[in-house]
Amino acid sequence: MTTTFTPSASKLRGISELPMESALPRAATFVADLVRDAGFLQSLVLPFVHEVEDESDWYVARHYEPDDGSYSLKIFVWPPGTGTNIHDHSSWGAYTCALGSVLEERYERLDDGSLDEHARLEKAWQLWWSPGDGASTVLPGDGGIHRVGNPGEELAVSVHLYGPRLEEIDGRDYDPSRDYVCDRRED
Repeated sequence: MTTTFTPSASKLRGISELPMESALPRAATFVADLVRDAGFLQSLVLPFVHEVEDESDWYVARHYEPDDGSYSLKIFVWPPGTGTNIHDHSSWGAYTCALGSVLEERYERLDDGSLDEHARLEKAWQLWWSPGDGASTVLPGDGGIHRVGNPGEELAVSVHLYGPRLEEIDGRDYDPSRDYVCDRRED
């Protein structure tokens, strides 16, 4: 018997309405609990293991977002060898690994942000995340510069919960080889 899972919109909205310092730990607990739910895994994660159409890049397999943009819940599929560019978000976020393993790299900004399209970064740390490891959280802007990916050889799936945007832009993309940063308007 397959259980169908639907994320609790009222619980997600309740988390997103909290001040960031209260929302982040609750968001981390929410996504960590979510991937332990058998119904969630059966209906929203495991079907994508066999439905990967394009294994050349990562993609968002499912996306839940109310019209008011108060939160965004996304399920990412990471075929082997895929990953994001270095980026940040204009919202807080929490994510956890549901299947396989993903690598998170965090960066610190070394400059003061006073020059347009200029950012000097330094890698601060990296950590492998696997199911059961808990959740990672990011602050908006410079407090959450990171890259997530799957440099391994097996498919990975992660679940991400983002709070409301604090700016018009979605976040920023960074290129440390050129000390460059630019706004990202779309997800």
